[in-house]
Amino acid sequence: MQGLHLTADLAGCRQNLSLMTDVDMLRSTCLNLVEASGLTVVGELFHAFPGLTEGESGGITGTVLLAESHLALHTWPEQQAVTLDVYVCNFSTDNSNKATQLLDSLIGLFNPEDANRQSLLRGEVGRAHSGADAAMGHEYLNKNSSYAYRLGPLLHREQSQYQLIEVHESPQFGKLFRLDGDYMTSEGEEFFYHEALVHPAALSHGNIRTALILGGGDGGSAEELLKYPSVERIVLAELDEAVVRISREFFGNIHKGALDDARVDIRIGDGLGYVRDSSQRFDLVLLDLTDPDTPASQLYTAEFFASVKRLLNPGGAMVLHTGTPVFAPQVVTHIYKSLTAHFDVVAPYGLYIPLYGAYWSMAVCGDQLDPRQITAPDIAQRLQSFGLGKLGYYNEATHQGLFALPGYFRDLLL
Repeated sequence: MQGLHLTADLAGCRQNLSLMTDVDMLRSTCLNLVEASGLTVVGELFHAFPGLTEGESGGITGTVLLAESHLALHTWPEQQAVTLDVYVCNFSTDNSNKATQLLDSLIGLFNPEDANRQSLLRGEVGRAHSGADAAMGHEYLNKNSSYAYRLGPLLHREQSQYQLIEVHESPQFGKLFRLDGDYMTSEGEEFFYHEALVHPAALSHGNIRTALILGGGDGGSAEELLKYPSVERIVLAELDEAVVRISREFFGNIHKGALDDARVDIRIGDGLGYVRDSSQRFDLVLLDLTDPDTPASQLYTAEFFASVKRLLNPGGAMVLHTGTPVFAPQVVTHIYKSLTAHFDVVAPYGLYIPLYGAYWSMAVCGDQLDPRQITAPDIAQRLQSFGLGKLGYYNEATHQGLFALPGYFRDLLL
């Protein structure tokens, strides 16, 4: 049953406008384009609607039944708009290129000023390899903006108690992880996020022995922390056991065995409850969470930040990501105000994270530790003494750059 579903909404069409009201010509044109794409017609129905006023032609709804599935389109002549829908089955034969060619031909036919294209990979878990690399996975940054990557073959899909989990073999980043359709991490660029989350605070502290990670079930943050010889124990509190299980199976290139390291104590359950009930203290607490509009929403409140502060050893710090100041400025401002209400030192920083499609903000929070005060030579010396070797993103220069905030970001924090 797996297949590729393509849609397009065309606005400001500039060519072949007569086809929007001529049912016979539109039928003939569509059938010719289907044949040219290599798909197989098994039936068709086109219906012309009356216009809004007497003597005026309305739009047309047309459907072409394919041996591979269907083509459907609707014309809106009064708006010079067309909506398109092409779905093909890829169960026994890869029809993705044929579907893409058909959609491209239809879009070119009307030459719109704007074409909003969408693609959706459909089908059963583990059977979507054929044609799957044609599907684009879109994620919205806000109600006005989105971005997409080509997903590639679906390796695993599972609805856990909390979220829909997907693993794809993407052509851009290798294996990538999505939760409820949102990008979480990938093999090819995970170092941007994980190194930036861990090293500015850990290296500035200089003697991390105990750490708590809330979330982080992919193991990437734990793997970065385990590079420090001083680390004795990491508690990883992950809400969803399926995230850890699936990460063990598919994301060894990210966690590199950290999920099974003797120093990592994995606790499956509610991070809110763990923080509330814990009597332990930590040098570093990482909130390696999904976004505030997910099941992790209660872990972004001022009250929760106060609870985390109670778990910090003297000189310790809490680190979290705070959203994108470009596409969610109100979220960044709100979280920052909640942090400054409870911590004497809040050091905001940011970087572009490829998988997240935007410049992203983070913060190191504590009552003593301020990573902005450590010098580049000190960072270089500590990198060498800790034996961290060559990292993908973080070094003595990028440490300074992370905390050099653009003006628009600084304005959000006033």
